[in-house]
Amino acid sequence: MSLSDTAIRNTKPKEKPYKMADGKGLYLLVTKSGRYFRFDYRFGGKRLTLALGVYPDMSLKAAREKHSEARQQLANGVDPGQFKKATKNMNKIRAANSFEALAREWFSKKSPVWAESHSLKIIVRLEQDIFPWLGSKPITEVTAPDLLAALRRIEGRGAVDTAHRAKQTCSQIFRYAIATGRAERDPAADLRGALQSIHKQHFSTITEPAKIGALLRNMNEYSGSFVVQCALKLASLTFVRPGELRQAEWAEIDMNRAEWRIPAAKMKMKTTHIIPLSRQSLQILKDLHPLTGSGKYLFPSIRTTDRPMSENTVNGALRRLGYTKEELTGHGFRSMASTSLHEHGWPSDIIERQLAHGERNPVKAAYNHAEYLPERRRMMQAWADWLDGLATGGKIVSLEFDGIKK
Repeated sequence: MSLSDTAIRNTKPKEKPYKMADGKGLYLLVTKSGRYFRFDYRFGGKRLTLALGVYPDMSLKAAREKHSEARQQLANGVDPGQFKKATKNMNKIRAANSFEALAREWFSKKSPVWAESHSLKIIVRLEQDIFPWLGSKPITEVTAPDLLAALRRIEGRGAVDTAHRAKQTCSQIFRYAIATGRAERDPAADLRGALQSIHKQHFSTITEPAKIGALLRNMNEYSGSFVVQCALKLASLTFVRPGELRQAEWAEIDMNRAEWRIPAAKMKMKTTHIIPLSRQSLQILKDLHPLTGSGKYLFPSIRTTDRPMSENTVNGALRRLGYTKEELTGHGFRSMASTSLHEHGWPSDIIERQLAHGERNPVKAAYNHAEYLPERRRMMQAWADWLDGLATGGKIVSLEFDGIKK
């Protein structure tokens, strides 16, 4: 008598396992731990058993279909048990060589030398924009149209720059797969010109001395959080990147040496960066210390001292002061300093070193964090004094470069 869904649902385990036959070798094995579809067959003179699935995850109908496939394989001279093992092994190989598997392997090799913020951007971009569409495919089966379709989704939401960056990352993954013998070509190379062009936008900034003075006075009158006001002031004095500012830690500040040393792990180019602190910067830090000095961060989140303030805080404060994103952003303090210092004759090498712009030579980069440090100290103090003069509207201290002092 054949099995039925009703009969299977009503089965109860007994002291010993027992079978309920469906016919032609197919049966349900009932044990205390569960109900299992099995197929007993003979191949090469041996009696063998093929596990088909577990009820109720596998229905009776699905089990009969699997049973029929196995009988067809036997008729063709194929052992269904060995076929199942071969298919399972093939699937394992395919999974091990999937785009996501290779991408994560590539990321694990590369990310240790990246700044934490950069690593996070890369993996989040892959997990949100690439893996859902390409992750499970064997890397050798990912075509240029497949990749383009994923990138078009990013482009479609207006994130053209992100689409280009994702393409670049995918290209690096394909090249890694080629180098390790698991792919033969990079389909990303076929997409040249396929994405919208990036329209370069410079960070909004203010460079006219009168307007800089007005900005500084507005910052002095900021009515929001004192901690945020300190962040604004320190941004103008040190012109570090917004991420470096908000993640600043008290352990990185040396008041006695008047230095802020950002460790290599937190820097974009993975080299230690020294910010000489002017008298004005030191005073801000002394005023701030009673409020946040007992914690890790100079500028902690308003919700918890275990995390730094939000990346939108400084820009939000500028909006509160009345500056639109087209007029000034937190990153714009860097352009403000760079433009002004260049206009007043400070050597580009000194300015670029203080801006921590990337050194392409990795050997040189490991040693140049203290390069031009005496000149940078003078420059940072001259910059702070010049800003003071603009803010007060009094006598403007010269910002002109007066040569390298021996």
